Formats: sequence, C-alpha cells, structure tokens
Amino acid sequence: MEITIELTREPIARPQVWPAPVAAETGSLVEFYGIVREIEGTAKIDSLYYEAYASMAEKVMRDKIALLQKKHPCQAIRIIHRLGPVAAGQGAIYVGIQSRHRREGFLFLQEFMDEFKKDVPIWKQAA
Repeated sequence: MEITIELTREPIARPQVWPAPVAAETGSLVEFYGIVREIEGTAKIDSLYYEAYASMAEKVMRDKIALLQKKHPCQAIRIIHRLGPVAAGQGAIYVGIQSRHRREGFLFLQEFMDEFKKDVPIWKQAA
C-alpha cells in the first residue's frame, strides 16, 4: 500500500485529485474533505487552532492504516491535515483512498476517521 501523510500549515487545495491510479486494479477513489464549522459545540467561532505531536501522529496513523489494510485492502491512502489556525469554512483534513472496489474504500475511510478522532495526537481549540 502506498501511504502519503502530510501535516501542513498551508491551505488544502480542493479537490485533491491523484493524476492516475497507483495500481492497475484500482477502480475506486473515495475522498473525505473535512471543513471547520462556524459552530463548535454551541459557540460561534471564527477559526480553530490545530496542534500535533507530529512524529507520534504519523506513527499512530501508519499503525491504524496497517490494521485496516488487513480488513479492507486498498492500494493507496493520502492524508493531509492542517496545523495552526484554520478559518471557519476552510479545510482541516483531506483523506483520499484508492481501492479495487468502492466498498473497501468506504469501509476503510469510515473506520480510519473513527480511529483518527479517538487516538491520533492532533488537538484542536477555538482560536
């Protein structure tokens, strides 16, 4: 599996489109683009501030990917997560998954995002 992980302070360009499938058997590209809402909890906000323990965050993501790859085999995953201030309406995270069929991609994405929120050391707070 090809894995690309970026933690960046730069805006995430939308859409993130891979120029070509990474494998001949790739038939699906599933993407998620998470944006900062103007409401966090019950409060109106202008932005969120993201911090990460970068080396640990990448290790945890790679470990999660390895486990999910056994359940839902895919060919590639690309993760881009913003750090620092991210204004409401802007993208905070992009995840793209290439898989043979859409089912594996959707299942992988859903489980990855659930695990990501729980265990990856990236924190946010209203700015």
